[in-house]
Amino acid sequence: MKPNVWITAGTIIIYGSSLDAAPHSHRAMQVIWPKTHSLCKLNENDIAELLIIDSKVEHQLQLDEGWILLIEPKSDLGQALSIKLAGQSFKTFRSPLTTTGTLPIQLDDLPQLLAPLFAQLKLTRQTLLINQSTVADTRVQQLLTELNQCLDGDCIKPSNWRAAAVAQQLALSESRFLHLFRQELGIAWRPYLLWRRMMCALQALLNNVSATDAAHLAGFSDSSHLSRTFRNTFGMTIRQAQTIFRQG
Repeated sequence: MKPNVWITAGTIIIYGSSLDAAPHSHRAMQVIWPKTHSLCKLNENDIAELLIIDSKVEHQLQLDEGWILLIEPKSDLGQALSIKLAGQSFKTFRSPLTTTGTLPIQLDDLPQLLAPLFAQLKLTRQTLLINQSTVADTRVQQLLTELNQCLDGDCIKPSNWRAAAVAQQLALSESRFLHLFRQELGIAWRPYLLWRRMMCALQALLNNVSATDAAHLAGFSDSSHLSRTFRNTFGMTIRQAQTIFRQG
């Protein structure tokens, strides 16, 4: 089915079907919430409940329809999910998905539609849906606005943005900047920046930039480096990502 895709700080949210049914692993933690009566299998076992899969755990997932969340493990949400796993590679929670609302789903619908997921995991909605509109500090807002230029096709090569240089630009000490950024975004600067670099490269590819140029724009040494990083993080190829983001 045609996927809906959203990107927030350290999280990719997809509503649709699984992207790759072959055994694989990736750095991002994964939350799967299959629609009731929809086919969902983990390692050939039927799943009808909310499922968390830990980072770097090899798995084989088949999902016909439902939610897929890819989450940076070092984010606040990733750490909260790690606590829920309690050392297990994956864990299920009783929370069947009975409705999705009207497709295509709008960003404003996400808090209501994902409310049962938050309730089951005993998390606040804000843990997942952090974005620039929730940031209070004007200096961090300014930084995010500059980074967002990349999404308009004017990449600012964020690979050159070391924490010390960014802190100086914002008239902060490096330690204060790192603390403030994590406090506002729920994710540390370094993993956040890596996610943004990968999104920058993907956006360039969607704008028909060559793979080599897209990689260099986003600060990767070459297209192979970009491809490896993307696959290792999200468990999907750049080509698969281009397909779902173009549709989403």
